[in-house]
Amino acid sequence: MAHSFVPSSTPVTRAGPNQPDLNSDAVWEAKVDLAACFRMAARYGLEEGICNHFSALVPGYDDLFIVNPYGYAFRELTASKLLICDFHGNVVSGEGQPEATAFYIHARIHKAIPRAKVAFHTHMPYATALAMTEEDPLIFAGQTSLKFYGRTAVDRNYNGLALDEREGDRIAGAVGDADIVFMKHHGVMVLGPTIAETWDDLYYLERACQVQCIALSTGRKVLPVEPAIAEAAYRQMREGDAESARLHLASVRRTLDQEEPDYRS
Repeated sequence: MAHSFVPSSTPVTRAGPNQPDLNSDAVWEAKVDLAACFRMAARYGLEEGICNHFSALVPGYDDLFIVNPYGYAFRELTASKLLICDFHGNVVSGEGQPEATAFYIHARIHKAIPRAKVAFHTHMPYATALAMTEEDPLIFAGQTSLKFYGRTAVDRNYNGLALDEREGDRIAGAVGDADIVFMKHHGVMVLGPTIAETWDDLYYLERACQVQCIALSTGRKVLPVEPAIAEAAYRQMREGDAESARLHLASVRRTLDQEEPDYRS
């Protein structure tokens, strides 16, 4: 279930040279990239109603982030519908408010973890299913899963909905050095330096989890890859990961340009 958000009663005033330029080409391109991710995530069934959320720091600013507004399904979102918020709960640009847990999770993660320029949170089915099971969710048994070798953490202390800063801070503290956080009894959080790399990780994480669920359904033991080989394969994948992610998102945008061009509006 989603919850509406009540903004801070003490807005931060920006004036003069500190006034952010939210109409730059870079900001618009970030919104278009994010809108493309929302639309394609909807096609793949990675969203849950109006509850899940993606965010990205505004290019050139470390205290403002783009996020989806409360009340819209991923398939409805366009670049112009996305909000820009500060870390105090103020909507700096856009119509509407963020969903409450979107603000309290994403604002605190972006503030506490500077390397997390982008944060995607979903209840995508296969990854969430594994987050509900005993032991560590991901078994490094399939080649796709090795993309995440050494990059995952598990937040084992589910504490209900993130409806205040304390829970957002607790989740941020559970991240450590990880890029992928399985949130027990909840879902997943994928963090990254760019929208393209975060999208790429989100997509392949669900594919890895899907294959693992299929393998487990056979009733046979799932055999992990030997650690030294898993580590070597991970390093092979990481060498070209940023460029591969860029091309992946470009392919998403080409597909949507043909089939759902309104995402750019």
